[in-house]
Amino acid sequence: MTLGTPAAERLPVTIITGFLGAGKTTLLNHLIRQPELSTAAVIINEFGAISLDHELVEKTDGDIVEVKGGCLCCTVRGDLVQALHDLLLKRQKGDVRKFDRVIIETTGLADPAPILHTFMADPLAYDKFRLDGIVTVVDAVNGAATLDAHEEAFKQAAIADRLLVSKADLADPAPLIERLTSLNPGARIIPVSNGKLAPAEILNIGPFDPKAKGDDVEDWLRAEAAHHHHHHHHDVNRHDAHIRAFTYTREAPVQIDSLQFLLQLLATMRGPDLLRVKGIINVADQPNTPAVIHGVQHVFHPVTWLKAWPSADRRTRLVFIVRDITEEQIADLMESLDDADVADATAVARGEKQA
Repeated sequence: MTLGTPAAERLPVTIITGFLGAGKTTLLNHLIRQPELSTAAVIINEFGAISLDHELVEKTDGDIVEVKGGCLCCTVRGDLVQALHDLLLKRQKGDVRKFDRVIIETTGLADPAPILHTFMADPLAYDKFRLDGIVTVVDAVNGAATLDAHEEAFKQAAIADRLLVSKADLADPAPLIERLTSLNPGARIIPVSNGKLAPAEILNIGPFDPKAKGDDVEDWLRAEAAHHHHHHHHDVNRHDAHIRAFTYTREAPVQIDSLQFLLQLLATMRGPDLLRVKGIINVADQPNTPAVIHGVQHVFHPVTWLKAWPSADRRTRLVFIVRDITEEQIADLMESLDDADVADATAVARGEKQA
């Protein structure tokens, strides 16, 4: 490909990936507050038609763009290129301050191969941006099981330049580090707790070299190149026949203890199928300081609190990414917020009761 912009003048792009609940948003929240990234633009994406990441990421002086409409994969690759193009236009017009690099946080269900192919083959992306590095976050608590169960997680780890083993304060990271070393011996592996990492650890890694990643990575990229012309249309809330995303929305304020009980009940009964839960909560006795909930399979993290609502929308919104759990089952369970019938709630959580 013959294009005019020298590599040194292209804007560096860092991709942050990792499976659902690995800790990407926690990491991003920490990174964008650091001086080294004060002039970075951020693109975030989450699986499903309704995303909360743009509200859960702490606001800075940076420019945050949300790519909607599904995974950052071939189904919305055009949206990624459009987001990059729009950022460049705004930069040239002075509508946003001049940024000197781009950080992309992908959905946890993203296959990384189509994203990489975009930066290697799309004329705009290739001419104006250079892929500086791929950072994959792997959860020390659930990471081993996730690598076994989900091909996307395996690819994300295999293709990385840096592997961050998150939640190293919650589980011994050594067994997972040993496995990741075998899977991707060329990547530097760094244990991380609470997303705290010096930006220098993940910046200026590039250029990305697929040949250094082994035959599998090159095969994935060749397969993507062969099929990049194929555009398929499907429900953006459905990843495959079993995994789907949906949002539970509630107008009335919530008793936080009741909500935590129901979610923990669901995690106990259906933990392996509860791939990700994240939400912003209108708490009855604290209406001006919304609560934020994060959960992955059996593990729900302590509730955190925002200083203020990030938008005018003050509804409770919970995004569920699940396997073989219906939206009706979740809605039926949430009805128990107004009905203290624990037996009914337990039956719904087990999947024994339908709406």
